[in-house]
Amino acid sequence: MPEASVVNGLSLRARIAVAAAVTVLLGAVAVGYVNVAASRAETDRATPAPAQTLTLDPGPRLLVVSDRRLAVADPADPSAPRQISGLECVRVYAAAGTGVCIRPDTAWSYQLVVLDRLLRPVKSFPVPGLPNRARVSPSGRMIAWTTFVGGDSYAAAGFSTRTGILDTRTGTMVSTLEDFTVLRDGKAFRAVDMNFWGVTFSADDNMFYATMATGGRNYLVRGDNTARTLQTLTTGVECPSLSPDGTRIAFKQAVDGDPEHGWRLAVLHLSTLAVTTVSETRSVDDQPAWLDTATLAYTVRGSDGSPEIWSAAADGSGRPQLLAAGAESPAMLA
Repeated sequence: MPEASVVNGLSLRARIAVAAAVTVLLGAVAVGYVNVAASRAETDRATPAPAQTLTLDPGPRLLVVSDRRLAVADPADPSAPRQISGLECVRVYAAAGTGVCIRPDTAWSYQLVVLDRLLRPVKSFPVPGLPNRARVSPSGRMIAWTTFVGGDSYAAAGFSTRTGILDTRTGTMVSTLEDFTVLRDGKAFRAVDMNFWGVTFSADDNMFYATMATGGRNYLVRGDNTARTLQTLTTGVECPSLSPDGTRIAFKQAVDGDPEHGWRLAVLHLSTLAVTTVSETRSVDDQPAWLDTATLAYTVRGSDGSPEIWSAAADGSGRPQLLAAGAESPAMLA
């Protein structure tokens, strides 16, 4: 799925192509979810795995979306049977026993559901637009999400993004990062075309990173949730993912600076801003997840559109390895 940066700063031809593609995509999604709504009674009768065997407890297991269901796979054995829950989700993530599931509510709307370790809903609320990203902080306290929305007059293709953050401990919610104060080169900055997506949290539950797009450029920003500020750090970073040790950012970068050419995975070293390219050569339109301090997981789509989860070394060595066929939205239950 394209990011907001596909729109910003492109030629007229590219903008028209993106607008057409998004129109087709939204139409297909709408038709698909009308069918989903029509068959909801049948699909919701699917028998979930026993609660005692399918949990969000930490362990060497991979949380995924498999055939539109929250599931758990064995990252060491792609052929092993998966534990499939009865929860319908289009995007999942979990950490420290707290999960998030973004699920269809009706044919035209979605809900974000916060889950406890036994997959029981503890909070739910509607989110606007089409779900794109979701993250949980390492402690399980903070949750973030990104959706595509329409209607912003500045958006050349008729859509933009909304990114929000929920503090599950206090209940405080930020509905959009556009309410934060942005500091670019140390000075307050404001523009009508700002878009944000792809939040990733640090271990302290306050600092986070995200992508900001404005004026045809993508920036990596560091956020302070308490101060409600965002500080630009560098450019060319989309869908950041902070490493477990807090020293690196895995991200996707547009080939030759042009999303029409696809994206490649890379790793930014925060201390030096040096970039290492990952060995995966296919286009990856995803927010990567860290399996451990040395390995990334990400979704690649085949020629028929079916998803697969692969892994690759963060230092650029070795070859990508298949983790789970017919699955997407990976999160290691560490």
